[in-house]
Amino acid sequence: MATKTDAKATKQERRADRVVTTNRRAFHEYFIVERIETGIVLSGTEIKSIREGKISITEAYARIDDGELWLVGARVSPYSHGSYTNHDPDRPRKLLAHRSQIQELRSAIEQRGMTIVPLRVILKQGKAKIELGVARGKKLYDKRATEADREANRDIQRELRERA
Repeated sequence: MATKTDAKATKQERRADRVVTTNRRAFHEYFIVERIETGIVLSGTEIKSIREGKISITEAYARIDDGELWLVGARVSPYSHGSYTNHDPDRPRKLLAHRSQIQELRSAIEQRGMTIVPLRVILKQGKAKIELGVARGKKLYDKRATEADREANRDIQRELRERA
């Protein structure tokens, strides 16, 4: 039988900040220039599905329409215990940001080659947050250079561990 302190501990664990998913492809495909954290408008079963980790943001991007920020291409799988009230998995979702932040994003993406991509989905105090990145696309040679740097750092760390 669970005690009252066990129930408090699990509730605190649920309330703790945690990363639900990370868009690893974005870090491979883009240079991240700036980061911003936004809220997201969800329907009832979407937050339950996100808490289960059933969200994909690899193909997603954000756009600005009529002064509002929208997340397009993210897939939130239907909730397993939902009924006819389940949500549309591929619908665009509104992102919550201050007007000044949206204006900054608009001016940043008006530059050639810049876009807004989601980097992470985070649960903070029971609420879903999306970390967006203003990004510039990498060329093929940039990707190769990044991979070469990563390999060199890995080799250096391996050597340091072996010598210690």
